[in-house]
Amino acid sequence: MRSLVVPISLVSLALASGCATQDEGGFKPQQPKVEGRRLPSGQIDDRSMCDYKGKADREASETAGPGSIQPNVRRVYQLVGTGEDRQKVLICREIDTNFDGVKDVVRHYNDKGESLREEADANFDGRIDTWITFSKGHLAEVRLDNNRDGNPDEWKFYSAGKLARVKRDNNYDGKADIWEIYRDGQLERMGVDVDGDERVDRWDHDNEQRRKLEDADRKKDEEAAAAAAKKAEESRKANEAATAAEAAKDEGADKDADAPAKKPDAKKPAAKK
Repeated sequence: MRSLVVPISLVSLALASGCATQDEGGFKPQQPKVEGRRLPSGQIDDRSMCDYKGKADREASETAGPGSIQPNVRRVYQLVGTGEDRQKVLICREIDTNFDGVKDVVRHYNDKGESLREEADANFDGRIDTWITFSKGHLAEVRLDNNRDGNPDEWKFYSAGKLARVKRDNNYDGKADIWEIYRDGQLERMGVDVDGDERVDRWDHDNEQRRKLEDADRKKDEEAAAAAAKKAEESRKANEAATAAEAAKDEGADKDADAPAKKPDAKKPAAKK
């Protein structure tokens, strides 16, 4: 089973960490696999993936990120509105994470500033091998090309920010042959297609993880039952107290009704002078 990749929100850092190798003399920069093409104007074509050139309603800014001397981060803004309402909205950002002069990560945004999708060249060979999709700004799906043929062979699906399921094409025939199901981010079971018909022939369970999940579910059920019983008991006692109070009130009213009426006090004769 292949190890999981780092969270895609940190892909830039992960890619940047691959720009150096260790030898006897310590760390030295890795030779870039892809070089930017020099244009007739003298500028270097950094293989920009943001669409902004020649567009009057878009504006780009260049900055140098951590560890870079030259600008390696480009942000492209959409100019919207008119007059005093005119403003810039970020729609695209791209980064050269290994400082070789070529942009290798690009992320697109909607007009609310929410992430829509991201593409990356994780091995710096000049071809996109990582595709990320977001839903309402949250990570939803990651597709990976592990054999460098330009097509995804591993798909990861997320729910509420946690890995929910994975499917893999281990023999690179374009069809998934392994399915993984996760709960709370932990692998619960794995299905394997043995005969290549894209159907699970065998489910392998992580028995220890399964036992922990079952224990957790049982504990939740017991806690829920105990809470329901406590609530029912409190409700019963409250009803009994209300019934007793009402009975006491009625009894007091009956006693008042049965009590003889008091005669008015006779007036005392006036004292003789």
